[in-house]
Amino acid sequence: MSKYKCIIFDCDGVLVDSEPISIQILVDMANTYGANIDLAYGMKHFKGSFMNACIEKISKLTKKPLQDTFEDDYRKQSFEAFKKSMKPVDGIKNVLINLNIPFCVASSGPEDKIKLNLQLSGLLPYFENKIFSCYAIQKWKPDPAVFLWAAETMGFKPEECLVIEDSLSGVKAANAGGFDVFGFTAHDYNNELEGEATRIFNNMDALLKLL
Repeated sequence: MSKYKCIIFDCDGVLVDSEPISIQILVDMANTYGANIDLAYGMKHFKGSFMNACIEKISKLTKKPLQDTFEDDYRKQSFEAFKKSMKPVDGIKNVLINLNIPFCVASSGPEDKIKLNLQLSGLLPYFENKIFSCYAIQKWKPDPAVFLWAAETMGFKPEECLVIEDSLSGVKAANAGGFDVFGFTAHDYNNELEGEATRIFNNMDALLKLL
């Protein structure tokens, strides 16, 4: 029997396979400012970051201020791309079906983005009224606030919860909040999570066994 009473999932890269889509758009937009970067660069430097941090990185990289509409333009382009290509992470639906403890999602993305991605991937019914967005509290990972909020709302202490994350900032946020955190390494191209997460795993079938 698992020692955990609640599981808190990150969204992008853990529940939905959205990061290659969204980061490619961010890379393409950055390149219009002369960034000259590729998806590999984007996955290393933008993955798990909130939008203001990405904008700051792009502005420093290009030595140019970005247009005020940059985030709105990015959201519009990414939402359209999600509608065409969004899929759940392989095996995640089987995990959700077989979990016998409460679970929720806590993400750095805006709530409308989280809901859209979960809806497009067929996962929204599993997370109705259990969605926690950093935008709602204006605090982003690696600040642990969103995980602490999720745990408290779900009715559990941090030590009773397990966080599932795929980014270094997310893992650091969970650690800072006193949570155990399992690092999903399917897209951990830089081997950043090993040694930082409580445990690591690279496919969702393995997660069920670890629990």
